[in-house]
Amino acid sequence: MRRKGLASMAVQTVASTPSSDPAARTGTVDLGPAAALSCRECGERTPLGPVFACEACFGPLEVAYDLPGGSEAAEALRKRIEAGPNNIWRYAPLLPVPADVAEKPNVNPGFTKLVKADRLAAELGVTGGLHVKDDSGNPTHSFKDRVVAIAVEAARAFGFTTLSCSSTGNLAGAVGAAAARAGLRSCVFIPHDLEAGKVVMAAVYGGDLVGIEGTYDDVNRFCSELIGDPIGEGWGFVNVNLRPYYAEGSKTLAYEICEQLGWRLPDNLVVPIASGSQLTKIDKGLRELISLGLVEDKPYKIFGAQAEGCSPVSKAFKDGHDVVRPVKPDTIAKSLAIGNPADGPYVLDIARRTGGAVEDVTDEQVVDAIKLLARTEGIFAETAGGVTVGVLRKLIESGRLDPAGETVVLNTGDGLKTLDAVAPTTGPSATIRPTLESFREAGLA
Repeated sequence: MRRKGLASMAVQTVASTPSSDPAARTGTVDLGPAAALSCRECGERTPLGPVFACEACFGPLEVAYDLPGGSEAAEALRKRIEAGPNNIWRYAPLLPVPADVAEKPNVNPGFTKLVKADRLAAELGVTGGLHVKDDSGNPTHSFKDRVVAIAVEAARAFGFTTLSCSSTGNLAGAVGAAAARAGLRSCVFIPHDLEAGKVVMAAVYGGDLVGIEGTYDDVNRFCSELIGDPIGEGWGFVNVNLRPYYAEGSKTLAYEICEQLGWRLPDNLVVPIASGSQLTKIDKGLRELISLGLVEDKPYKIFGAQAEGCSPVSKAFKDGHDVVRPVKPDTIAKSLAIGNPADGPYVLDIARRTGGAVEDVTDEQVVDAIKLLARTEGIFAETAGGVTVGVLRKLIESGRLDPAGETVVLNTGDGLKTLDAVAPTTGPSATIRPTLESFREAGLA
């Protein structure tokens, strides 16, 4: 069994459902095409509700859908999507949200740029076409706005009044912003030593921000205890008791990439790994598009990217293991610093099934990759983006990623949030007197 210790947490999660909300208790809620929750391990179905672990085997739950089928349905769905708003709600028919979601107060993330990265491709030797999916353009400048937007709709459906999370930084800001927009209270928990930019961004929205002495995994354990306490009554933890819905937001990255490529699958995708959920849901999104007939079925490869200082999934992949052994993070890529990634085993399955791989890079390689992307494409990525670009370069150099294939690499956040990573080696080319002579003397003329 891959998941241990979830039994009591599953019970606590159910107990945290607001008792005054019968819809939340019975699962009779309006979440669009979402039909039930399904266990990844045993397939057992559970009514829709704020629960994340299977009562039969304690495996993780994910959303199961009633989706249309057939060529006529596919064409109608494609037209409906293309006529939708320029955000993730264009894909509402494929998400656990009500049909009128676009009319509700939300931060409306998504449909970020897919940048054709020809100069970066030339540097790396990619000949089949290279694109950067740049999610720094979201409302709080990270992909986390996608997943939180879905979680907000689940929180509304289940009657929660407080939105919460454990976070390595980006999620804290996304929850703060989304809660403010939706009129909910927020209380988020972070490791005490996060980058200053992320702390300020999480606090500015007016909710409660609590620093925990310890790592992200310590923060996550604390939140699991809080869910089972009366203090947590009425709290929706986006990445715990709302996790099945929250995680579905990452599918929209897959939907957008394929639509922006002209409704086709790329050959290769390079995706950062924190908990691993983003990578697994991108794969789920691609498979859904295939099954719905929205894209032509063809092979694709998914590659996972980690920083060397927190690379438990990469190590398991290289060692040929199915179990991911937890580690203590030590890396500048703090947004990926989850030492015990919940979806790690599923990442291994996907990388192996698709013919991809999981690789890691040093902190020095992360910084070099951030600068490379900025210099070639004008995209200032946070450290997670440096990890994916650095891993892409390493995969090409080792021959594990075919440069003749069309490739998409993800940048999941804005470099302004992780200035400390590049500040020591980045600054003015020269400091001169305000004279032409001084400019010439500096060798800049």
